[in-house]
Amino acid sequence: MSETFDLILSGGHVFTPAGIQTTNIAIKDGKIAGLGDFDTSQAKRTILCAGLTILPGLIDTQVHFREPGATHKETLATGMKSAALGGITAVFEMPNTNPLTLTPDAIADKMTRAAKEPWVDYAFYLGGCKENAQHLAAYENTPGICGIKVFMGASTGDLLAASDEEIEAVLSNGKRIVAIHAEDEFIMQENKKTILGDSHDVAMHNIWRSPESCLNATKRVVAIAQKYNRRIHILHITTLEEMAFLRQHKDIATVEVLANHLTLHAPECYETLGSLAQQNPPIREKHHQDALWQAIADGTVDMVASDHAPHTLEEKGKPYPLSPSGTPGVQTLLPIMLNHVNQGKLSLERLVELMHTNPIRIHGINNRGPIATGNNADFTVVDMNKTDIISSAVQATKSEWTPFDGMQTKGWPVMTMIRGHVVMYEGELSKEPAGQPVLFNETVTPAN
Repeated sequence: MSETFDLILSGGHVFTPAGIQTTNIAIKDGKIAGLGDFDTSQAKRTILCAGLTILPGLIDTQVHFREPGATHKETLATGMKSAALGGITAVFEMPNTNPLTLTPDAIADKMTRAAKEPWVDYAFYLGGCKENAQHLAAYENTPGICGIKVFMGASTGDLLAASDEEIEAVLSNGKRIVAIHAEDEFIMQENKKTILGDSHDVAMHNIWRSPESCLNATKRVVAIAQKYNRRIHILHITTLEEMAFLRQHKDIATVEVLANHLTLHAPECYETLGSLAQQNPPIREKHHQDALWQAIADGTVDMVASDHAPHTLEEKGKPYPLSPSGTPGVQTLLPIMLNHVNQGKLSLERLVELMHTNPIRIHGINNRGPIATGNNADFTVVDMNKTDIISSAVQATKSEWTPFDGMQTKGWPVMTMIRGHVVMYEGELSKEPAGQPVLFNETVTPAN
């Protein structure tokens, strides 16, 4: 029988729109040619997937890869390697690099850099601030842009839009989705003086960067978004109070939570990890974590991401608060979340919704979809029964550590496939990367 397909994935539990089916997937020219009982002799190559679950390609919608400007922490190549090793098929990278990503030229520079060693698909947020606000409507459809990013509270880097005037300038220009880091800079600056003071105790991190600062910022930006009918996506929500508020405002705001906030909690994380648990917004007490899980259960949360934000161990070892906020996470995001699935915290169906379906819907991704004939052959293949230990030693990030070092988890990514190319198999990267720019409906020119 003559060969018809490039590849067949044989006998896997395939996550389809109709549910999980044990079947074969035939792939040709980077697309799904069909699902069914195909004879493996019809393909140039067959990969046996018995006992494995084949998910549509999962996306990490918030990463910081530090290039340009801080490549001693991470490069686009090492960040994308980490993503591929973690079963992630596409990443959205943030604008607080040096120089800041504020113009089409800065986006073009990142696109050129990423294309040199693209282990996964990629897109970039354009920073939004008062200085470039009047240009955002013209800038936002530049190829490679996944949306606009606003920092209401200072984090790593100098990009800041703290006042209502600055936020309004951004939200009143353009129509693409705006992702928000919602911490109130004014409340935090006052808290730093009156609450933190001269303390060097990292356990104070979630106290002076208070729930009130987050809630106030979230309320402010939702009100401005409603004024301009502008879609906003509020990142890394950490508090019970914000979830209660956002549950009532799903018409204008979508919601993200992080694996770290779902897994670690204060004060224990600071007692055991010190500044390695330090990130913005902070990891908070258990009752806040419980509220995040409730919001996943009731549909308030739309996405889960890593907020991969690496720093060297030397930098993290500085006396608090000189230690920078942020942790690596793109390689551990999926193992952590699969472990939660195995623990009954959420279903595999819900995880796919949070890391595939909703990112496509909310960001208007053009070239991705469910596992169905005609769609790109982008897959995250996992072994839901595999138990292993997360180790800093095998992290591809240049920072060479993870806050989850030594944690045993059940459920692991075993293959990452992009358009029919296997870029990771059983913990090893392929010889050739296969990533390309992510395409978006709002920036794709319709065919004539």
